[in-house]
Amino acid sequence: MPVLAINRKAKFDYQILDKYEAGLVLSGLEVKSIKNGKMSLKGSYVTINKNEEVFLINAQITPFQIKNAPKDYQPDRTRKLLLHKKEIKNLIGKIKQKGLTLVPLRVYTKHRKLKLEFGLGQGKKKTDKRESIKRREDERKIGRALRNRG
Repeated sequence: MPVLAINRKAKFDYQILDKYEAGLVLSGLEVKSIKNGKMSLKGSYVTINKNEEVFLINAQITPFQIKNAPKDYQPDRTRKLLLHKKEIKNLIGKIKQKGLTLVPLRVYTKHRKLKLEFGLGQGKKKTDKRESIKRREDERKIGRALRNRG
């Protein structure tokens, strides 16, 4: 499964409790752009509306060929996600808990189809973020020491 786009800030800003996979409703122009790596999940999020439909909001997909893109093309338009009704009802129940949100994690191909992996996340506090930065720096120091030693 080649990964085409990653939301690097998601695991830093949120503690991911559960992961889900959804299909994306896209136009042909958008599919070609994503496969060429012209997608950004930075600042995007997943939401569920009153009709129990799931949407990806604020994900940037730059057109494959800017000159040939339709005049009314919006790179950050809302895109529908495809999930089973049972999964949607499960998500609605979990989102009603305090402080939980749906965060897109990555976009990848699976059997020639584009899939979005999103997680049920709980926002981290500033102290938790500091701990993860400290842990990452400690791992780097240990790695450097082992490389220099051997």
